[in-house]
Amino acid sequence: MDIIKTGGAAQGGVLAQVNGKPITDEDVEKFIRALGPQGQAYRSPQGRAAVLEQLIAQRLFLLDAQRNLMEREQEFKDQLAAVKEQLLMEYAIAKTVQNVKLSEDEVRAYYNENADEFAGQETVNASHILVDSEDKANEILAKINAGEITFEDAAREFSSCPSKANGGNLGDFGRGQMVPEFDTACFGMQVGELSGPVKTQFGYHLIKLNAQNEAKPLSYNEVRDQLYAKLYQEKQQAAYQSKINQLKILYPVDKF
Repeated sequence: MDIIKTGGAAQGGVLAQVNGKPITDEDVEKFIRALGPQGQAYRSPQGRAAVLEQLIAQRLFLLDAQRNLMEREQEFKDQLAAVKEQLLMEYAIAKTVQNVKLSEDEVRAYYNENADEFAGQETVNASHILVDSEDKANEILAKINAGEITFEDAAREFSSCPSKANGGNLGDFGRGQMVPEFDTACFGMQVGELSGPVKTQFGYHLIKLNAQNEAKPLSYNEVRDQLYAKLYQEKQQAAYQSKINQLKILYPVDKF
């Protein structure tokens, strides 16, 4: 049994030979791709060399198993039968759903008939100042109302939230994205209004409502890919369930 390594992929992409059978650069690439995201760790000369060693080891074990007639052992036959059943089952499932088709017209029709799903939502833009006590919040509020300091400067000086760097601005957000007390306060305010202390699990907030944005419907192009994936999966599931229902007629199923 001979192992011959080459210095690179000069011989038509052959990196090594084990008992006369070549291991190619493409074999290494397939091994790395099969690892998924983890395979990126092997996309270096050292990584590819490690993969090559692994492929050589696999070939050696295979040759040794064949020489010792391990495939005739009952334990191997049992494992092979189990693997064969699993592969056959997966193959049958794949054939059940492989002919599922979804046209662009079907996707667009669903979008047009279910406009409520894509209506978007109302959002607001708000700033806040977060402190650890109600008294401190009221002191800051008094200074702002008296014109001693602007809301933004007060946020930079007193707020414990990282948004202080932006003068307390939290950007745009929709209903349900903030904790309930904060959410209720923001969506009950008028633009330009400054709230008194609002208590949440994080502390006490002074809130300034900067803007209210009406719900903006999502365009077909914005949701097309996500919608296609959803409807295609639903069609596959329907085909899968239909096949199961047919098979239950052919083969009795008893639950205990």
